[in-house]
Amino acid sequence: MGAANATSITASRLDRSPINLFLMINTFETGGSERQFAVLAQNARAARFQVHLGCVNPRGPLAGQFGEVAQFPLGNSLFGWQSLRTRLNLARHLRRNHVEIAHAFDFYTNLTLIPAARLGRVPVVIGSHRQLGDLMTRAQNRAQAVAFRWCNAVVCNSRAGASYLAAAGVAPEKLVVIGNALPAEVFERASPALLRRSGVLRVVMVARMNAEYKGHAGFLRIAADIRKSMPEVEFVLVGDGPLRPELERQATALGLGERVVFLGDRRDVSAVLASTDVAVLTSDSEGLSNAILEAQAAALPVVAYDVGGNGELVDAERGALVAAGNEREFASAVCRLLLDASLRKEQGENAQRFAEENYSVDRVCRQYEDLYVRLLNQKRRNPCV
Repeated sequence: MGAANATSITASRLDRSPINLFLMINTFETGGSERQFAVLAQNARAARFQVHLGCVNPRGPLAGQFGEVAQFPLGNSLFGWQSLRTRLNLARHLRRNHVEIAHAFDFYTNLTLIPAARLGRVPVVIGSHRQLGDLMTRAQNRAQAVAFRWCNAVVCNSRAGASYLAAAGVAPEKLVVIGNALPAEVFERASPALLRRSGVLRVVMVARMNAEYKGHAGFLRIAADIRKSMPEVEFVLVGDGPLRPELERQATALGLGERVVFLGDRRDVSAVLASTDVAVLTSDSEGLSNAILEAQAAALPVVAYDVGGNGELVDAERGALVAAGNEREFASAVCRLLLDASLRKEQGENAQRFAEENYSVDRVCRQYEDLYVRLLNQKRRNPCV
């Protein structure tokens, strides 16, 4: 029998029988990795995949989107006795459920699921890299690189992230770039969550207040600069975290007063975005930013620093990229948009069209499904791969 016929028969059999797919995440918090896990778990086609889910710790608001999820706690260390026992239990769980493809979604599950899947003789094992890697310690990068050697593929959500791994020694042929998926509802026109006031324009940033690299302090300095020439502009911060009290004090010290609105965590981000005119992101490190993509889906132009994968999303047709750390130029780019309604509309429409064409949930989930089937077909043709 020819190779082409064998491939056809294998593909046909896989199409008839759902593939046992295991997806694993660390927690159910509202970060980018967690949300992408949720999107794929909820949208993988049942005709092709029997989806099994696992987590390290079930904490977080996204947990309510699922039923009972298998838990594999690590204790206080990735390399302690409990974590070793957990990997053994996980390997048994994978064998018991006849898992054919195991996909880890973040750093902690890369180091947990990948070795367990190899121990459990799962045919296809996939890791994930959803950041640049510059914020990880040297030890973390080394440990993850070792885990990736045992993978059939590593999914990166940006070309920048894939380049970082390749430079760190991960085999380029293992690296696959699949962007973040945007649920259909983020493209729908939402009713504004904040009352619109005549003559008042709003600049919004969506980012958790849990790390200095997110650049909230810089955002506030930029806001103070903009306010010198445009005192009626409002600045809206969506997100919460341990840095919020200090940021509120900084806003007061900069004289921003009521012109800065701290909204905290919101489940209605689309409605908040519909209340604003320009979106910004001042972080120093990004893989592929969900905040940028969701703003684009809401037809907002975006101003961001030229770091990581931001250049894969933002250009002069959809907003502005600014050299990292140049707060004066950042403020100028925002002001140009605030002063030109037609430019905002044009760039916002361009951004929305770009996001829908490249990052819709259907498109991204099909990319994952095609990857899964391709890798499993390869493994069945050549079990030694």
